[in-house]
Amino acid sequence: MASTARAARLYVGNLPWTVGHRQLREYFAQFGPVQSARVVFDRSTGLSKGYGFIEFVSSSSTADVNNKQQHTLEGLNLTVQIQNN
Repeated sequence: MASTARAARLYVGNLPWTVGHRQLREYFAQFGPVQSARVVFDRSTGLSKGYGFIEFVSSSSTADVNNKQQHTLEGLNLTVQIQNN
């Protein structure tokens, strides 16, 4: 029987400039299996633009993310918003 759970995508803002794809994935993996994690980088400077995206395998993981009041990575409070698919 196939699962009817849909993937869920999150916008993550206020990322520290030192955080890359791996660190973003590792932080959000505590809420469920991560399908993809992407930090957006400036093409000319190579530096992080301070935001990225997480896609979970299941949309149920977003409820776990929302249940946590505050998300902090390297001392900065993250902005997390659910994206419509």
